[in-house]
Amino acid sequence: MQPELSPHFAARQPSAIRRAQILFAERADRASVRVVNLAIGNVTLPTHPAMLARLRSLGAPGSPFANGVISYGATVGTEEAQAAFRRVIASAGCKTDGLSCVVTDGGSPAMELALLGVCGPKATRPVLLLDPVYTNYMDMARRIAAPTVAVRRELGADGRYAAPDLAALERVIETHRPTALLVIPADNPTGSYLDQATLADLARLCVRHGLWLVSDEAYRQLHYTGAPVSSVWALTEATVPGITGRRIGIESASKVWNACGLRIGALVTDNPEFHRRAVAEMTANLCANVIGQHIFGALAHESDASLTAWYAQQRGYYAPLLRGVAEGLRRELPGVLVSSPDAALYSVVDVKALVPASFDAAEFVGWCAQHGRVRDPDGSDYTLLVAPLAGFYGERRPGDGTATRMRLAFVEPPDLIARVPRLFAALLRGYLATTP
Repeated sequence: MQPELSPHFAARQPSAIRRAQILFAERADRASVRVVNLAIGNVTLPTHPAMLARLRSLGAPGSPFANGVISYGATVGTEEAQAAFRRVIASAGCKTDGLSCVVTDGGSPAMELALLGVCGPKATRPVLLLDPVYTNYMDMARRIAAPTVAVRRELGADGRYAAPDLAALERVIETHRPTALLVIPADNPTGSYLDQATLADLARLCVRHGLWLVSDEAYRQLHYTGAPVSSVWALTEATVPGITGRRIGIESASKVWNACGLRIGALVTDNPEFHRRAVAEMTANLCANVIGQHIFGALAHESDASLTAWYAQQRGYYAPLLRGVAEGLRRELPGVLVSSPDAALYSVVDVKALVPASFDAAEFVGWCAQHGRVRDPDGSDYTLLVAPLAGFYGERRPGDGTATRMRLAFVEPPDLIARVPRLFAALLRGYLATTP
């Protein structure tokens, strides 16, 4: 008799942001096809110079690893790495007095830790999400058997996602009694920007109903509307009385710092007891990657002027890139709906006006990974990997419009990004020609 998989493993499917890459890796002719991977936010830019200098000197005299010993660090993280996270929060103009930090192996483990702290396994009260939401939150919730409830944001004909309707949100809170509200101000997956005034409105709801406010700030400095930074740490008792002690922030080295593979993140909070329990939970993980912490820790010593210049450089790179692709898609595919790229690294593309009612973005994504091939003027054959947006919803409804939408992450080098509008259009036409 063979042993059985757990029900969780037996039902598990790859994440929406990884499935296309897995399918392409199984493709027999993959060596002859160049892939442009926009399914996952895997940044391909060099990291910050201070971090790069640390990377290059790991074995040099003065490095903690010069003698070849790589020991466990403290569960809470190195003092320098914690200071680095506070430093980058402070560089946004936010006060960091009273903030506690536990360093994690990337932002995703910090998400899991936050969900464990505000809800926990098999809880009776859910976490409140704003759909669509970064798919890892649903994955982490399923992993720890934490319930969720979602309020949907709709994509308008102007390409903008509407801000959450506060009255509707409050009705959901009163009905489902969630423990926490999760927000992503510079949003993944929509590319929209939740301004500080709206964030304050949401925070007041949390205070009124006794909720934690969890803010994923991995993209905090990547916003392109000219508005000020929006952050949970910019909320004050003057603007939101009672907010102190209920804030939790998710930090990451991956996006603003171009260090996805470093796998360094953090959970930051202004609640001392939550922090103590988070560290206790993390002791089962022993500690985060000490080499990654050493590299990221270089930012603890950077000035406000240096960090501000870095943020401006990142925004200056992404803003025209994202807008150029959005314009190119509209030019190549008249009638396509592309969300306004106001923040983060993403846009949502809706092909509803161009496809039959039976169209399923997940099937199109799979076809591109397994069969798609477009000849480029450079003589090479290409395909494109994107993520079906249906994987970013906590709640699905028949005919809800998600089947024709996809998320694109603008993370490949500029020469590949420039090919995206023509490539996407050619692949869509090729797919439609093969289906009834």
